[in-house]
Amino acid sequence: MKKIHLSLSLALLLSSTAGAGLAATPEQTAMAALRAAPVVDGHNDVPEQLRSRFDNDFTKFDFRDTTKTGGNGKIVMHTDLPRLKKGMVGGQFWSVWVPADLPEAEAVREVTEQIDTVHRMVAAYPNDLSLALTAADVERAFKAKKIASLIGMEGGHSIGSSLAILRQMYRAGARYMTLTHSKNTPWADSGTDAPKFDGLAPFGVAVVKEMNRIGMLVDLSHVSEATMHDTLDVAQAPVIFSHSGAQAIDGHGRNVPDNVLKRLPQNGGVVMVVLLPDYVSEAVRQWSANRAGEEARLQKLFPYAPASVKAQLSDWEKANPRPQATVQQVADHIDHIRKVAGIDHIGLGGDYDGMDSAPVGMEDVSGYPNLFIELAKRGYRQADLQKIASGNIIRALRQAEQTAARLKDMAPGEARFSPAQP
Repeated sequence: MKKIHLSLSLALLLSSTAGAGLAATPEQTAMAALRAAPVVDGHNDVPEQLRSRFDNDFTKFDFRDTTKTGGNGKIVMHTDLPRLKKGMVGGQFWSVWVPADLPEAEAVREVTEQIDTVHRMVAAYPNDLSLALTAADVERAFKAKKIASLIGMEGGHSIGSSLAILRQMYRAGARYMTLTHSKNTPWADSGTDAPKFDGLAPFGVAVVKEMNRIGMLVDLSHVSEATMHDTLDVAQAPVIFSHSGAQAIDGHGRNVPDNVLKRLPQNGGVVMVVLLPDYVSEAVRQWSANRAGEEARLQKLFPYAPASVKAQLSDWEKANPRPQATVQQVADHIDHIRKVAGIDHIGLGGDYDGMDSAPVGMEDVSGYPNLFIELAKRGYRQADLQKIASGNIIRALRQAEQTAARLKDMAPGEARFSPAQP
């Protein structure tokens, strides 16, 4: 009997030791989270690359491999199908951006062409991509092992100051619109332009209300702090920041200040953390400002000698090498947003193919697992990681749909834009 008890004790000890040995590593926690909830990225500029590199000609574009797209002054693209799958990206908002300085009529035409480009891209790769118009569509794409493809309009200039055009863009598939880009629209202030309205003009308020009515997410990346607050004052559905960071970590005006983060729990909104180095790393932001200052100084000193300006600026760069953004710094933004707004208000919006470089370890879309491993090392649980990867943004999209259903008996907005009374 004693021998049996000893054997049982030994078995229990070995079982306990094996259990301890099987405790999930950060790598295992990260991958388990991404298998359960693949990344839904809030912002990727492949459509803009299709336009600028290939003139939207699909005979010149192969999304199965874009690693040979460098040269002629262009960097290699960040995105293709194999790298999306390696990065555990299961959903992507494809940005349909056109320049903010275009006349509105041209912007409407060109963004319509860009929406068409996304539809054509999805149709060209039916085994890999699936058009998604609803939260349920995203979840169905997950189950089918396809990449849910959503459309995000970057810049309110693309609706030509018309609620009717806004409604048509929604019918064409757009599921968010960034209220501004780098410049003010005629009815909302940008975060990188001189303020004109101290936030939203009256027509801008009408735009937000109509977006809520039809179920289109309001995107507050690029807008001024006053525009953020004005929008939160009237929004009935969650807002998103499709590609922004925390201003407390990096002081760029494109990032979200704490007084806005504190309002997100009441609204239900989501900050989709960006990877663009100037917005991620304060050291990179300061270096960029110093370089711009040095270039301006040299141009002032040597307006007659551009070759000398170029040579001396090159010498300055050698003496002052550009810092690198890191995965750890991206995680710092997530830590801060969790601290101020909470875990339910964080997502990811890389801005891949809309930037020249990305953080070390996340140089292209295949790098997302490295971020999740870093977060797991910091103590994020699998459930937390699943919310960041896609749970929170799918919830926000579904709530926007529910708001539209609640408002279905409301008549379409009739506001007309007038330059004299914006």
